[in-house]
Amino acid sequence: MSRAETAEPRDPMEPTEPTDPTEPTPSLWWTLGLFRSELTTTLRRRRTLALLGVLAAVPVLIGIAVRIETSDDGSVGGGGGGGGPAFLTQITNNGLFLVFAALAATLPVFLPMAIGVVAGDAIAGEANGGTLRYLLVAPAGRTRLLLAKYASTLAFCLVATLVVALSALVVGALLFPLGDVTTISGTRISFGDGLLRALLIALLVAASLTGIAALGLFLSTLTNSGIAAMAATVGLLITVQILGAIPQLHGIQPYLFPTHWLSFADVLRQPVYWDDIAKNLELQALYVAVFGAAAWARFTAKDITV
Repeated sequence: MSRAETAEPRDPMEPTEPTDPTEPTPSLWWTLGLFRSELTTTLRRRRTLALLGVLAAVPVLIGIAVRIETSDDGSVGGGGGGGGPAFLTQITNNGLFLVFAALAATLPVFLPMAIGVVAGDAIAGEANGGTLRYLLVAPAGRTRLLLAKYASTLAFCLVATLVVALSALVVGALLFPLGDVTTISGTRISFGDGLLRALLIALLVAASLTGIAALGLFLSTLTNSGIAAMAATVGLLITVQILGAIPQLHGIQPYLFPTHWLSFADVLRQPVYWDDIAKNLELQALYVAVFGAAAWARFTAKDITV
């Protein structure tokens, strides 16, 4: 008797193994669905929409202010010295520089504060709302849920940065001329090359926010109050900014996450100067590793009672 004839009949209700090795497993589909759900929930919140609206308004205000203060000869009123972003005086010659100026203006405060609000509310907000227990009842698992929360926060970092960049690009095109870009090195590149560098700068700015996103997520695992976690993240951001401005603390400043935030300006050199950019990315990766691991250790051992 053949082996096929002696084999026991298979229960038709028994789940079968996927025959295609490239087919995603159910756990992968569940993870992607969880991430999509978290991202959709984050972007639909009124608080999130308000934050994005404020970020989109910053380039508009900068563009209008520069346009009003622009004299007949094309220079910015008051001599163009000012204390604003280094790209401010170039906006009147090329509206694309409004993208660089807007990112430089929002990166120290507005963008990280928005990220701090979203990251701080990621876990603590669910606990405060009484929905965290129900999320963990589903077959998500604490590690997978934490990864989905952080991934949605990183996606918000990119969305927030692109909102600033796109708003600045539209306003710059409406209020100022567009054309070839003069780099910091004094050379000229085409407008298309300038757009590509603007996109690269936006990606670098988003990457610069990954460290504070991990820090905010860790703080969110320490409390059941979303407001407390958001306030702690924003307060820590302000504290670190103050520490970075004190000359006597130069010994610790290279290890503060905002230290190399403005290194994206080196993308506008010809050739691009990568040293400080690499230092920034390495520093953000260190913060992600340290505080991501701390968030995982805290959240996986946390007693969820609400």
